[in-house]
Amino acid sequence: MFDIEAELKKLPNKPGVYIMKDKQDKILYVGKAIVLKNRVRQYFRKNNKTKRIENMVLLIDHFEYIVTDNEAEALILECNLIKQNRPKFNVLLKDDKTYPYIKIDIKDDYPSVYITRTRLNDGAKYFGPYANSGSAKEMVDFIKERFKIRQCKNFKSIKRACLNYYIHRCSAPCMGYISKEDYKKQIDQIILLLEGKIEPILKSLDEEIKIASQKQEYEEAAYLRDKKIAIERISQKQKVSNLGENDIDVIGLAKNEFNVCIEIFFVRNSKMIGRNHYFFKDMKDVSNNEILSSFVKQYYMPKEEIPHKIMLREEIEDKDIIQNILSEKAGRKVELKSPQKGEKLRFVEMAENNAKVTLENSSKENYNVLVELKQILGLEKLPKRIETYDISNISGTDMVAGMCVLQDGIINKKLSKRFKIKTVFSQDDPKCMKEVIIRRIKHSIENPKGAFGTIPDAIFVDGGITQQRAAKSAIQQYNLEIPIFGMVKNDKHRTRALINENRKEIPLSEELMKLITNFQDEVHNVAITYHRKVRDKKITKSELDKIKGIGNIKKQDLLKKFGSVNQIKKADINEIMKVKGISKDLAIKIKDEL
Repeated sequence: MFDIEAELKKLPNKPGVYIMKDKQDKILYVGKAIVLKNRVRQYFRKNNKTKRIENMVLLIDHFEYIVTDNEAEALILECNLIKQNRPKFNVLLKDDKTYPYIKIDIKDDYPSVYITRTRLNDGAKYFGPYANSGSAKEMVDFIKERFKIRQCKNFKSIKRACLNYYIHRCSAPCMGYISKEDYKKQIDQIILLLEGKIEPILKSLDEEIKIASQKQEYEEAAYLRDKKIAIERISQKQKVSNLGENDIDVIGLAKNEFNVCIEIFFVRNSKMIGRNHYFFKDMKDVSNNEILSSFVKQYYMPKEEIPHKIMLREEIEDKDIIQNILSEKAGRKVELKSPQKGEKLRFVEMAENNAKVTLENSSKENYNVLVELKQILGLEKLPKRIETYDISNISGTDMVAGMCVLQDGIINKKLSKRFKIKTVFSQDDPKCMKEVIIRRIKHSIENPKGAFGTIPDAIFVDGGITQQRAAKSAIQQYNLEIPIFGMVKNDKHRTRALINENRKEIPLSEELMKLITNFQDEVHNVAITYHRKVRDKKITKSELDKIKGIGNIKKQDLLKKFGSVNQIKKADINEIMKVKGISKDLAIKIKDEL
């Protein structure tokens, strides 16, 4: 048995990583420490801990630790363990996206310009990353329209130019209508544009306009003039005021009672090329410094592309170590800056304001969903937690149920539960529904802080009035009043409506209908996936495994035909021989063995 007090005394006075675990040996939290002995002991002493940490400590059964040579090693190990295990009580970043780049294969005689999400060490020019494919596509479309570069994927000489040449969107290098030198000038200008260096381009265009005018080539002069105006406009659109920085990320944070939003502005070559945002739930009592520190470590350490400078509101914990690690990874100096005044502070404030707006809009949408549900369902309070249930079985065998939760207007898949039916032995979905809800309510009554959480504000059941009555009968056993509604489907097995206990259909807006449909689909998916798992497990292990000559394929064919081993026992030899691959001798052997 793990004695926490005894183990605390054994902790070394060295840097390292500590791992908190529960009774099931599941990792609750991963942290790093300059001195393990001092840091880990703090969790088990009476001091000012946040509610979140208090809840975690209550679940700690034992802990482990890994000693490192220095704090930098501890920080790297901490990030790797968090990413690998995703502990419940750590601040977790979900960012599995790859970002788009604009690529130019400058080694080609006639390079093309296109979007890619993979950056290779292949000698090509890459520009980005862009925060979203929309901004990258807008720039590539602009380049193709204004610079007449080739747009075909497989470039080769042909007998006739394509349509792009005739609509003045390609210079037709495939037909030899433009020399390599002139095409390269176009590519050089595109590279300058993507680097934010438009002055040389504008100067060159002014000269070309002048020459074209002198030659009385007025159509060409007009084309070059329009090209110059377009370049000025797109450059101005992306310009970042007077920031005077070429390669920075600007991070802003906003917080409300439920969620945290972090917004990042990406500035490359003095241009704002995009932005992105991330949400974190249940961070009410976590300090901004801890959230920002966790975010910066998890976001930047796995990345290949790291900006020269990262700007945020306040200096974060482990700033110097993070800077050193990122600098070593990037092969150049990387700085974490917290501006105190001027244009740079204004830009951080702009990122924070955008994070606030993003957070407000997200919260407003969810709140509006709850208000609308409260009104149309005639509830006394906002239905912050709605649960839905579905029963799954085949002809009364392997009966299971699924439960899903709509929390604060959002389907929370992490709160889904699965039940194996224990008291019903024939196909009777209402009885199964009653058993499941009785068991679920019992969990919350006996352990309000357990895995099931609080009693729901409303219950949706997959099915009609008989399912609703079964659910109502279940909650009445506990003298509870929980509104119950049925989710009914049409002939095509798609959600048609919600019905109340009087069988009256409740009109739903388009948005609510979409939400309820997704809710019903999700619980159906949970139930049927669990049913398949139970059924497959049953097929995998059976008395048939002991019979020599019966492999997996024959076993599955037998169970598919007869449904169970008991039915095979009742069958005669001729019936068993009808299964593919079962000879008379093997059929006799099966009967004898069973």
